[in-house]
Amino acid sequence: MADGGAKVDASPDGSGSGLERLIDIGLALSAERNHARLTERILLEAVDITKADGGTLYLCQGEGVDQTLKFVILRNGTLKTAMGGTTGIEIKFPPLRLYNAETKQPNHNNVATHVALTGKAINIEDAYTAEGFDFSGTKKFDQGTGYRSKSFMTIPLKNYTDQVIGVLQLINATDPDGTVIPFSKNMQRMVEALASQAAVAIDNQQLIEAQKALMDSLIAVMAGAIDAKSPYTGGHCQRVPELTKMLARKAHDATEGPFKDFKLDEGDWYELHVAAWLHDIGKVTTPEYVVDKATKLQTIYDRIHEVRMRFEVLRRDAEIKMLKAIAKGKSARVERKKFKDRCAELDEQWKFIADTNLGGEFMPKEKQDKVKEIGAQEWYRYFDRKLGLSWTEGKLLDKAPPPAEGVEKLLADLPEHGAAEYHLGELLNLSIGRGTLNDDERKKINDHIVLTIQMLKDLPFPKHLRRVPEYAGGHHEKMDGTGYPNKLRGDQMSLPAKIMAIADIFEALTAADRPYKKAKTLSESVKILSFMKKDKHVDADLFELFLTSGAYKDYADEFLRPEQIDTVDISKYLTPPAPPPTPANTPTPPPQQQAAE
Repeated sequence: MADGGAKVDASPDGSGSGLERLIDIGLALSAERNHARLTERILLEAVDITKADGGTLYLCQGEGVDQTLKFVILRNGTLKTAMGGTTGIEIKFPPLRLYNAETKQPNHNNVATHVALTGKAINIEDAYTAEGFDFSGTKKFDQGTGYRSKSFMTIPLKNYTDQVIGVLQLINATDPDGTVIPFSKNMQRMVEALASQAAVAIDNQQLIEAQKALMDSLIAVMAGAIDAKSPYTGGHCQRVPELTKMLARKAHDATEGPFKDFKLDEGDWYELHVAAWLHDIGKVTTPEYVVDKATKLQTIYDRIHEVRMRFEVLRRDAEIKMLKAIAKGKSARVERKKFKDRCAELDEQWKFIADTNLGGEFMPKEKQDKVKEIGAQEWYRYFDRKLGLSWTEGKLLDKAPPPAEGVEKLLADLPEHGAAEYHLGELLNLSIGRGTLNDDERKKINDHIVLTIQMLKDLPFPKHLRRVPEYAGGHHEKMDGTGYPNKLRGDQMSLPAKIMAIADIFEALTAADRPYKKAKTLSESVKILSFMKKDKHVDADLFELFLTSGAYKDYADEFLRPEQIDTVDISKYLTPPAPPPTPANTPTPPPQQQAAE
C-alpha cells in the first residue's frame, strides 16, 4: 500500500507461488471470525513470507493526541518469545504514544509511531546505524538478552478509508542459511500486499464488533428502560437472562439423558443472550400502575383512601344522628350505645375492606359477597362530582352523568368505571379472586408478549439471530397448549423457549422486589414449580434437570436473599426410576397376588 499500485512479484525469491499464497492468505483472513486468531495469523504469515526472526503487530487505539499503538501480537524465534493472540500470555509492555504526553507533539522518534503517523512504510537495513529514529531502547534490550536486532521493516495497516488502524513490524530477515539480511524490496511489496488484506480483515472485524457492541448496548438500554419503569421489577430483565443461560449451560453440558444431543455454538449462545434480554420488550407499552399494581384499588394512586373517607363520613353521620336524637330528648345512654355499636361495626367493616384490598392467593365467594353487602350502605354526597375533571375523565360521564348531589353507595361499579380503559369498578376490583389484577389489566399484562413478538419480528435481525422472536415470545406458552399468546404445545416449542419459560417463572417466584407479594423461599418456589410441571405448564425433563444439575441452587446463591435460601429435598419432585424388566422365564403372579403386593 505504501507504493500505491506497485506490482507484486510472484514471491520474495522470484518463484511463481507467492501470488497464489497471497490469494490463499486473503481467503483465510476474510473467513476468520476470532480476533486473536486473525491478528496472530497476520503476523505469522508475514514472518513466514519474509523468513523473519520475529515481529510485532500493533493496533491503534484512542483518539486525537491520546492515540497509542497497543501491542497485540509479539513473536521472536531466537528468543522463543510468544505473547498475545491465542497464547493467552498478556503483553505487559505499555502502549506506544503517537503524541508526546506533555508537548502534544507527534512522536516521530519511534519508527512504529512514525509509520502510524505518516502512513508510509519504513525499511531499515541496520537499526544500529540508522538515522532519524531512536533505537536506544532496542539496543538496551539487546544488551540484556544478547540478541542482535538488525533489519527492521515496518508497514502501516490501512483500512478502506486510507486510515491507519495498525502497524506490522518485522525484525531480522534471514537467508536460507539463517544469516540476518535486509528486507528486500520484493519482500516489502509482498508484506504490503498482505498488510492491505490484513487491514481489510481487521477493519471488517472491528466494524462487526462495533455493531455488536452497539446492539448489546441498545438491548441493555431497552431492558434497563423496562426495568426502570417499575421500581419493583427493576432486576427482572437482568436476572432472567442469567438463569436462562445457567439452565441452558446445564443442558448443553449433559452427556446422557434427553439433552445429550443439545449443543449450542458461539452464535447460538449469542442468539439466546439477545432473546433473553429482550423477552419483555413489549412491556414498554404497559402502564406502570398496571405493572406495579400492589393493591386491588390502585391505579395511579390507591383509591382505598377514597373508600376510607366514606367510612369516615358514615361514622360522622352516625355521630350526628346520635346528637340529634339526644337533642330531641331521647335517652342519651341508649343513643351513645347505638353510636358505639355502629362505630365498632364500621371499624370491623373497614378493616375487612382494607384487608381485602391487599389481594392474595384466593378469595372465597363468601368474602366477595361480604364486600357487596358492606358496599350497599349509603351516604349522601352534597357536592357536584362533575366539576374539576380532566377532559378525558369528563368524557366518561357523558353517557350517564351523575346528579349534582344525592345518595351514593359506599362501594359501587359506576357507568364511568366500566367505560375506562381498565375497569375501575370498586366492587369488581375488591372482589378479584386471585392477586390484584382485574381481567382488563391482566389482558394488558398478557398483551406484552404479543407486542414483544411483533416488535421483534419487525426488527431486521440477521440470519444468525432469526430465532430471537421465537425464543423471546414463547416464555408464557405451556406444554399442554393452554399458554399465550399462540397456545403452543410443548412439541411445537424449541428447547431454548422452554428454558426461558422456566427462568421467567422461577425468577418471578423468588423475586423479593414485588409490591403485591412476599418473597417466597427457595423450597416454596421449587414446590410451586413442581405443581406447574405436574399440570404440564413447564417441561418435565427441564424441570428435573433444573433440580438435578443444581441450577436452582446456583441461582439462589447468586440472586436470593439469605433468608430465602432454605433446604430443598429434590427427591420429592423427581420421577422415580423405572423398575427393572421382569425376566422372560419368571412367571407372572396371579391378579390377587399382584394386588396384595
